[in-house]
Amino acid sequence: MATRLRADARRNRAALLAAAREVFAEQGLDASLDEIARRAGVGNATLYRRFPSRRHLIAEVFASHMTAAVHLAEQALEHPDPWAAFVGYLTRVCELQATDRGLAELLVTTAFDDDERLAALRVAAQRRAVDVLIRAQRAGRLRSDFTRDDLGLLMMANAGVAQHSADPHAWRRQLTLVIGGLGTRPV
Repeated sequence: MATRLRADARRNRAALLAAAREVFAEQGLDASLDEIARRAGVGNATLYRRFPSRRHLIAEVFASHMTAAVHLAEQALEHPDPWAAFVGYLTRVCELQATDRGLAELLVTTAFDDDERLAALRVAAQRRAVDVLIRAQRAGRLRSDFTRDDLGLLMMANAGVAQHSADPHAWRRQLTLVIGGLGTRPV
């Protein structure tokens, strides 16, 4: 039976998670835990009482993000047009990466695969993404030589463009060029 938190402890936990989402999005997974505690308006001891390590905090913050990535792929699989579904899925995932540096880093690393929840969500997200990819290939719209590994490389490239370009929308242009090269007919 899980212990029920007092109202102030629930508020502190919620404030820490909100601050962590914000700080990780801005600064990436190596962001200062002191900064997270400061933005949450709590002391470091409160942060460590709720989340004994950076890994615990990251897992809690990004489990919902990884769940959203699974849902994006599932929604794409429900779209009647396999190519539009692939392009829409890819665009949305790249946009999430571009607007959340922590998520961008998490999507291209296996460093947190020892966390069972994140590892399971990563596997589910990758499996569903491959289903979206294969569906577009079977429809004859996506190059047959585009693989799961290529999708991973595309995500790494997008993360790099989003993080290192002075133009916050450079990722979108880069993705448009890549998508143009992936289709089997003009898009």
